[in-house]
Amino acid sequence: MRLYYGIALGIILVDQWTKWLIVKYMEYGESIPVIENLFYITSHRNRGAAWGILQGQMWFFYIVTAIVIIGIVYYIKKYAADKLTGISLGLILGGAIGNFIDRLFRQEVVDFFHVYIFSYSFPVFNIADASLCVGVGLLIIAMFLEERRAKELTNGQTTDNNK
Repeated sequence: MRLYYGIALGIILVDQWTKWLIVKYMEYGESIPVIENLFYITSHRNRGAAWGILQGQMWFFYIVTAIVIIGIVYYIKKYAADKLTGISLGLILGGAIGNFIDRLFRQEVVDFFHVYIFSYSFPVFNIADASLCVGVGLLIIAMFLEERRAKELTNGQTTDNNK
């Protein structure tokens, strides 16, 4: 379990440090090209959720985030034996807390990774957002693998019982 909480803490620290750098050294709206026409560091703020939905609904985010954090801690304790699930939950926990800190102290989330995919300007995001997405992706994979193991075990037992 220490590993999973350590991952969450690492995400929180890196997330908050990078956001601090953006706020301290960049003007809002300023954009620095890293790879022209593909990747920029852009100082942006979001008072809502993904893609700016639910702008300004901080009370909603406080309640939902508190429930999510409690749920993740519960699942880490319950399913810590499965390493992939634990790592994915650690990433989700770190991302949720990272953005929660912003909402609590800034009333907005600091975003700065700006990617263009062909001509599409992908919504600006941060370390916490990336951690949440990677964590959810890994959790889906872990759930798929667990389901597969359960089916193999069931099929193996069924075959053995028929002998």
